[in-house]
Amino acid sequence: MNLVFRLAWRNLWRQPRRTWLTTGAMVFSNTLLVFMISLQFGMYGLMIDNTLQAFTGHLQVQAPGYIDDQKMRQTVPGIAPLAERLRAEFPEQHVAARANGFALISSADRSYGVAVVGVQPDYEPHVSTLPGLVSAGRYLDDNDAAEIIIGAALARNLRVDVGDELTLLGSGKDGSFAAAVVVIAGIFDSGLPDFDRSITTIPLGLFDDVFYMNGSGHHVVFNNGGISGVTALQAGVEAALPPGVDLVVHDWDALQPGLQQAIKADMSSAFFMYGILVILVAFSVLNTQLMSVLERTHEFGIVMALGLTPGRLGRLVLLETAIMGLMGLVLGAILGGLLTWWLSVHGFAYPGMEEMAAKFNLPARFYPEVSTISLLSGPVVVFLFTVLAALYPALRLHKLHPVEAMRAL
Repeated sequence: MNLVFRLAWRNLWRQPRRTWLTTGAMVFSNTLLVFMISLQFGMYGLMIDNTLQAFTGHLQVQAPGYIDDQKMRQTVPGIAPLAERLRAEFPEQHVAARANGFALISSADRSYGVAVVGVQPDYEPHVSTLPGLVSAGRYLDDNDAAEIIIGAALARNLRVDVGDELTLLGSGKDGSFAAAVVVIAGIFDSGLPDFDRSITTIPLGLFDDVFYMNGSGHHVVFNNGGISGVTALQAGVEAALPPGVDLVVHDWDALQPGLQQAIKADMSSAFFMYGILVILVAFSVLNTQLMSVLERTHEFGIVMALGLTPGRLGRLVLLETAIMGLMGLVLGAILGGLLTWWLSVHGFAYPGMEEMAAKFNLPARFYPEVSTISLLSGPVVVFLFTVLAALYPALRLHKLHPVEAMRAL
């Protein structure tokens, strides 16, 4: 085997320029794949975290069936004490209670239908990025104050500003008439007009009084800080729920099924582009090895006349390709890993990203996510395809006749 390896290594460097060009193509593609896959996974993590932290959270405790039809009567009893109990049970987690309702909101000039969310002002900023989007006024600071936070689009439609009064008219949990006069404490701007037009928040204590909730709510929200460990957290929360209370725990995938679908769709299109890159490299290797075999036809004819079988010659060609592919894998993984690691520490930003990121309350710099999968998956696939590309030149040797091959020049 030592002799075969030395022979394969020697054959590779008969044409060093061609070998380096082919290896360089593999190194470049592997470096690019490591970086792009790492960036892709990092972007997915950023997209998931920012989507979930905007309002949904990573985990929610709800009444059975509420996730499907969200009827106001499907409530979690004693929601504030339950949130406090879970907060004590999981001190490393951010936990907040919420209640949802719908109302007609009116100013002196106009009226619109909106969703009204009752929140705990002390804990909501830890489970949602919405408080950080307040662009005028302030966020809620009293659990029982008659005040409201509305979106910028709704404020424009109602022609109101901070300090103005609004009237809420809706239906309570028991079907009774719910009404309140509230003062605008702050106006948020998420950059999403539909969201800004339809979502309002009031203190949970005020929500309880206006909508006759009797201490109940609709979900307890957990912010885990990331999707890793959510499954274990879900199991722990289910075990920590009070016995005899009919409640369910939903993870982020159940709460936001469209998010996972969007990621899968993006991965499909990205992997299609990666596949084109890998195929181009494979054809480059095929061209290199086919030229190498054709150049050595006379030599192959001589060694076959001396008794060397086509199978052993084919394995020699495959070994040459494997050595070249292994060089591309190692060098590409090292260069791609170093580039990705540096960017994962320092980050990078597209021109103009700062303004857009500030508008959506997102970080201005992106940080690729280095992992074993992102570091090796692309280079390993390239290596396998390069070896597969060498099968045709190797199998072509089985059709080679020694006498005809020795006549070739």
